[in-house]
Amino acid sequence: MSCENILFNTDGPVGVVTMNRPNRRNALSLELMQELTQCFEMIGFNREIRAVILAAEGKVFSSGHDLSQMVGRDVNDYRQLFDVCVGLMEKIQAIPQPVIAEVQGIATAAGCQLVAACDLAVAAEDAAFATPGVKIGLFCTTPMVALSRAIGRKRALQMLLTGEMVPAATAAEWGLINLVVPATELKSATRNMAAKIAEASTLTVGIGKQAFYTQIDLDQRKAYSYAKEVMSLNSMAADAQEGISAFLGKRAACWAGK
Repeated sequence: MSCENILFNTDGPVGVVTMNRPNRRNALSLELMQELTQCFEMIGFNREIRAVILAAEGKVFSSGHDLSQMVGRDVNDYRQLFDVCVGLMEKIQAIPQPVIAEVQGIATAAGCQLVAACDLAVAAEDAAFATPGVKIGLFCTTPMVALSRAIGRKRALQMLLTGEMVPAATAAEWGLINLVVPATELKSATRNMAAKIAEASTLTVGIGKQAFYTQIDLDQRKAYSYAKEVMSLNSMAADAQEGISAFLGKRAACWAGK
């Protein structure tokens, strides 16, 4: 695919998607979001890619929506913009490969939503997060969906109603991100996490990711009913039988992806 706003490369079994609008603080223009969605769609069909890193060029991960595209439009233009945004967030969680956000600088508004939508996130010590739409008269309503599911009601409302920056250490305590590291170690820490995921069976990881997002909003009884069926079917997979046999035989497993 030909892209103007993103870069894509692979590092062994790890795919690296890089937002490439540093001069615009990686603002999520309509075109950038469309390119990201298309790239993740492509990755989802590539079984050679076992994990994905979402990174950004420049000093800022993402400042949110490109506000220059949000002045003087009609309601259908805004609907299209937010439709594409929601589609991107859902695509990240729909593909079988885990997606890890690699965050430097700030991630605000839809940029913060992007971090919350990723399966995992690693941030530099000096990174910060905010949903400051309330300060400009445009409440961060779509970011609220991902944010509230990541950090809970009270903390999400604190961010949404104050618009204040949350430092990386606090974001980790709240569950918005998984790991905080020195800026000089950000890339290596993210790649180490991706490499650990890539060691597992792609089939098993894909089953697990889909099951996680399916069960998380179910009540406990329905979640268990769903999970036991998934696990029963997973047990029949060649990779499950290979993994169990390898463990019992004290040898390394050889994954077939089926």
